Amino acid sequence: MSKVDKLAVNTIRVLSAEAIQKANSGHPGLPLGSAPMAYTLWSKYLKHNPKDPKWENRDRFILSAGHASMLLYSLLHMFGYQVSMEDIKNFRQWGSVTPGHPEYGLTDGVEATSGPLGQGIAMAVGFAMAEAHLAAQFNKPGYNVVDHYTYALTGDGCLQEGVSGEASSFAGTQKLGKLIVLYDKNDITIEGNIGTAFDEDVKKRYKAYGWQVLEVEDGNEDMKAIAAAIEEAKAEKEKPSLIIVKTAIAYGCPAKQGSESSHGSPLGQENIDAMKKNLGWEYEEAFVVPEEVKKHIAELQEVYSAEEAQWKDLFAKYEKEYPELAKEYKAYMAPVPEDVFDDAYWNFEDKPMATRDTSNVILNRLAAKVPNLMGGSADLGPANKSIMKERAWFSPEDRKGTNVHFGIREFAMAAMCNGMMLHGGIRPYCATFLVFSDYMKSAIRMSALMKLPVTYVLSHDSIGVGEDGATHEPIEHLAALRATPGVYMWRPADGHETAAAYKAAMTAKAPNAIALSRQNLPLLKETGEGALRGGYILKDGGGKPDVILIGTGSEVELCMNAAEELGKEGISARVVSMPCMDLFEEQDAAYQESVLPNAVRARVAVEAGSSFGWAKYVGLDGGYVTVDHFGASAPAGVLFEKFGFTTEAVVKKAKEVLGK
Repeated sequence: MSKVDKLAVNTIRVLSAEAIQKANSGHPGLPLGSAPMAYTLWSKYLKHNPKDPKWENRDRFILSAGHASMLLYSLLHMFGYQVSMEDIKNFRQWGSVTPGHPEYGLTDGVEATSGPLGQGIAMAVGFAMAEAHLAAQFNKPGYNVVDHYTYALTGDGCLQEGVSGEASSFAGTQKLGKLIVLYDKNDITIEGNIGTAFDEDVKKRYKAYGWQVLEVEDGNEDMKAIAAAIEEAKAEKEKPSLIIVKTAIAYGCPAKQGSESSHGSPLGQENIDAMKKNLGWEYEEAFVVPEEVKKHIAELQEVYSAEEAQWKDLFAKYEKEYPELAKEYKAYMAPVPEDVFDDAYWNFEDKPMATRDTSNVILNRLAAKVPNLMGGSADLGPANKSIMKERAWFSPEDRKGTNVHFGIREFAMAAMCNGMMLHGGIRPYCATFLVFSDYMKSAIRMSALMKLPVTYVLSHDSIGVGEDGATHEPIEHLAALRATPGVYMWRPADGHETAAAYKAAMTAKAPNAIALSRQNLPLLKETGEGALRGGYILKDGGGKPDVILIGTGSEVELCMNAAEELGKEGISARVVSMPCMDLFEEQDAAYQESVLPNAVRARVAVEAGSSFGWAKYVGLDGGYVTVDHFGASAPAGVLFEKFGFTTEAVVKKAKEVLGK
């Protein structure tokens, strides 16, 4: 370790400890222990340019152990990203760009929001998948316009989470050789030594996954060994690499080194002073980056800028040599064009179809016009109709494939899709049954936090699943996803509304989840692009309605039939389809009033799911035709009848709210 390198490493340690102390909150242990490996990577191997953080061919770095955020903020500040010393001093404070865990879109240079352990590794796999696909699609001899690595830094906690195992197994199977994970192995978590909770042989596990596993015995000081391991990892083209770096938590702080007390609490000023003395830190004032370090980083910045300039020059030559490919590359990086959604996009055969089937029709129409559409299912493709028929499968043998066989890994699948979206150039989707959205809820939440337009295709949307029974029949899932801020939860009634849902998903800056029926539903002549407003009128009885029937999905047909029957009895019923509550809430007050006038208090919500969340539309005077208990095993038609989802039941409930 050179003098300036040692000084830079200690700068990271001291800055991190001081910021956490000032905030009186944070996790100093890992930043102190992992500073050498992080600095070695960033200074010697990470291809990046702080002056252009969005350079497309940069290497990606994901801090999976997100609680060590001050490690990342110290790096970002030192290397010249838009993270000032004031930002460092305002760690974890209101309005700062240095929150407790890294947040994508808030802090310059942060590639992914992290903190929920294990997801960073899974997202890193998604980054590596995107790089592999785009490289296969666009690179030509002498023109590697897509050529970069994905690095993740993880700790013991991440590797205990199941999602990291799911994703790592997939990465090994896919032979993602440009994925490198640095494992800070300090054997400490919040509760103490991991020996009673996590004593497995991680090396053997990852070798079994198909990874190259390398070890560094002294990650506290031996930067030469760290560098050698990174070089060996980069040389391996057929396997992802795990570098196990043995460290001491809170290294350099005599009173805290090796102790769980340093994991999630400030060191204390006396201990910071002792750490500075122990490290040979000569600066009395707080929050200092030594001039020698600044000079060294400035020299590195010139190298980084030159690397990007070389790539831009290469791409300019590529554009002349392969103009059509260059044009396609730029299209991949751009939003989905509006002309994709032409008249043909909205046209469907007038016959009953399950919305999972119309979803497949739409998905394949999109596949013909959106070449960077990439995704698949957690082993349920034939059931949820999520396969693009004219596309190949992504594999080590065919990186151009865009159908992805994720395997039975719902959580990792969603997190990997987040990674693909974050990488850029890919429009990812993933599919499973709605009931299994529970497995990937945390990753969906991360999609929403990062405002990532990942499309979630969720079939078998209700008790209409039928014979599979209560375990497979979602009841509370629509309500749970609607309750998640930033997620647009769709339940379309037919092909037209399914098309609207996909258009929204392809053009939004947020995740969209689309719940689809197993059973056939009629194509309604009244539905269409009005669904893009979230809720709209399908049927009116003329004049001011006596009662409003609000339905979604398969129950919209019930509402239409019930309105007909009520009309025969002189009761004017309005039918409102509400495929996406979230979009309806975004409409102006005048539009909402035109659909659901305050003067009409008699309202009935009709949905084969929980009543939770419907009160805001039906009020205290309204009624529900919903299901607030688990399902049963029987043919779908039997279940709908037994659980009260019939025209007669809707008519009866409408009369009840009218007092008739």
